[in-house]
Amino acid sequence: MQEVELKLVLTADAADRIARELASDDATRTTMLEAIYFDTPEQTLRGHGASLRIRRAGDTRIQTIKIDPAKGAGLFSRPEWERPVTDDRPRLDDTTPIFALLDGTTERLAPAFTVSVERRSWEISENGAEIELVLDRGLVRVGERQSPVCELEIELKRGDPTALFTLARRIAEMVPLRLGVVTKSERGYGLTGPVRRAFKAEPVSLDGDATTIKALRTVIGACLRHYRLNETILLETRAPEALHQARVALRRTRAALGLFKRVLGREQTAHFRSELRWLAQTLGQARDLDVLADTAAAKLGAGDVFDRIEAARGLAYDEVDVALESSRVRAVMLDLTQWLAVGDWSTGDATRAVREAPARAFAAAALRKRRKALKIDAPSLALLTDDERHAIRKDAKTLRYATEFFADLFADAVQQKRQAKFVSTLETLQDRLGTLNDAATVPAILARLGMEDNEAALVDDRKHAKRLDRAAAAHSALLDRKAFWR
Repeated sequence: MQEVELKLVLTADAADRIARELASDDATRTTMLEAIYFDTPEQTLRGHGASLRIRRAGDTRIQTIKIDPAKGAGLFSRPEWERPVTDDRPRLDDTTPIFALLDGTTERLAPAFTVSVERRSWEISENGAEIELVLDRGLVRVGERQSPVCELEIELKRGDPTALFTLARRIAEMVPLRLGVVTKSERGYGLTGPVRRAFKAEPVSLDGDATTIKALRTVIGACLRHYRLNETILLETRAPEALHQARVALRRTRAALGLFKRVLGREQTAHFRSELRWLAQTLGQARDLDVLADTAAAKLGAGDVFDRIEAARGLAYDEVDVALESSRVRAVMLDLTQWLAVGDWSTGDATRAVREAPARAFAAAALRKRRKALKIDAPSLALLTDDERHAIRKDAKTLRYATEFFADLFADAVQQKRQAKFVSTLETLQDRLGTLNDAATVPAILARLGMEDNEAALVDDRKHAKRLDRAAAAHSALLDRKAFWR
């Protein structure tokens, strides 16, 4: 069967309030659920995006297999297979998709972690739709380690999918809600390794025959997941790498919206890109000071200069905290998820042909356009201003993101070989332009802090000409690379 639901996370206090508000509802059901998740010692199932659990509710045990070929943000849709079992031993045969992954045997399967939750559920009517609202609270455990679970799942049983979001907004007016992007199985697997300080972007999984609308939702969903994974860390700790990755995720999301604006429509695309730009700029203030603090520590060590930068950095992170806790940030993530799922753009006649066309053709056109933007007329990057080089750097980033988004659509041996060389050269160009940009922005940051007198100690201009030559060489090398999308 196919399961579609909106997952949201909330605090324990918020969960208490929801439970109180709905306590008088006669349709309330409360169930204690105990689940054991299984995998091999090498985590074979996890590696293939699969999960296997046996969940007990009272005297009833149900074995469930789920497949997550492409992770997204908030809105989950995944194949699922269930069967009753009599004990806590998995039962697999060739009717299940993971039997072949285990070479036809369950001998190496063992409990990986457990999930214990109290589940409260309600049947709700919303604008003619029938919806199940589920509140799960409990713990995921691996040995001595544990992680709390406090989440809402809103599943459409019948009717218009828009009703999911209408109900979510009504609840969001009552308590703060954030998009949920982590399954219970991912929480468990997360406890089997070291604590993560940040999450880099995951590969985007696209079938070669994917339509443009499928690619669009998969790409932007992956970007939002990337952001939420790192936002969760930032809400708990001021980890510089998580802040950096959250900002990267916002840039990737804005780039994806730009790539697909022909399908999505210019007005709404501009609105969301503007909101994400505001948030990225807020994070950027703190990121600039992270980098400057590292530079000061390396060049000057501990002392007054470093202390002043650290103080400013603390204030910048205060602003990040305020932004992340704001209803504005929570709302834009929910708004964007709804727009991607059920926005008018997805049903209009004007873009139907391009929406339903193969994503491969759309991707090739987008990649050609973005590469063309890098073909500047100036004979050398050295003749450009700092701002003009920064514009080239942003174009290079967009091309890099597009290359990563659409990689799976160009997967034959020749294309993969060309793609690897293309990405490597593009990374080199980004790094070298980034070094130039860092040097160019330091004076402005110091001026903002009233520390202009420290510019000479923190900015080394002696290597500027050499850096320009290296960036120009990388730019020329990129333009000489064969296009992998042909």
